[in-house]
Amino acid sequence: MNIGILCSRVRVEEKALFASLRERGVEPARIDARKVILELGGRESMAYDAVLIRCLSHTRAYHLTRWLHHLEIPSISSHHTVTVCGDKVLTQFALEEAHVPTPRTRVAFDTWSALEAIEDMGYPVVLKPALGSWGRLLAKVNDRDAAEALLEHKATLGGYSHRTFYIQQYVRKPGCDIRTMVVGEEVAYAIYRYSSHWITNTARGGEARPCPLTPEIVNLSLAAAKAVGGGVVAVDLLESVDGRLMVNEVNHTPEFHGAMHATDVDIAGKIIDYVLEVAEGRK
Repeated sequence: MNIGILCSRVRVEEKALFASLRERGVEPARIDARKVILELGGRESMAYDAVLIRCLSHTRAYHLTRWLHHLEIPSISSHHTVTVCGDKVLTQFALEEAHVPTPRTRVAFDTWSALEAIEDMGYPVVLKPALGSWGRLLAKVNDRDAAEALLEHKATLGGYSHRTFYIQQYVRKPGCDIRTMVVGEEVAYAIYRYSSHWITNTARGGEARPCPLTPEIVNLSLAAAKAVGGGVVAVDLLESVDGRLMVNEVNHTPEFHGAMHATDVDIAGKIIDYVLEVAEGRK
């Protein structure tokens, strides 16, 4: 079995994944995304049975999974999943079409249209970049003055992607949200992410704590993962003050260092077992 792990930096998660492969008698092949050169239109001879995608860069993951698809080499997650999860607008479409509950969301392409959408939804709202992760460049917009300033800054100083205004209902949550990881057809774990700040990402200082896997959490996580194409994905769930669960986002290259300390689950082992299953199914 020849398994590649496509990454640039080797973090705690990648070290655990490499170790899990070796424990199963497979020597991992590290593919440095920064050093890959694609021969477009060519058909390189690649010996990989499957490649696990661990790119920090969405752009690299997007193009390299398309290359692997061209070579008929399974990638985890697939180019389709990477494409959908890498763009919040596409993710929202996929979740809506699968009837997965989400916060109310609007998208606009002009500052005045965005302001009109925000005013109609009512304050506060959350303004997000359509492309991005780790809770970066999120803004909770509490009033019209803040909305006008933020929209003007995004339109003037941001790149082209920031001229797509992704506007989401602000969900008042009980000091935490829930993150799950779906590996194939299984929900590997759930954790609470606690923070005194309204952004609860562990990359922004959120504290991971164990969360029981209730039937509602499992079913909602599996539905969200299926909607975006499946593979190995993280699903972020919001619990409103009245107890309703909804899907906030789905991530195609999830970090799990916080969950490694908050749960007893062998997360890397579950991911590697799934990768090997995919690779075996190719033969």
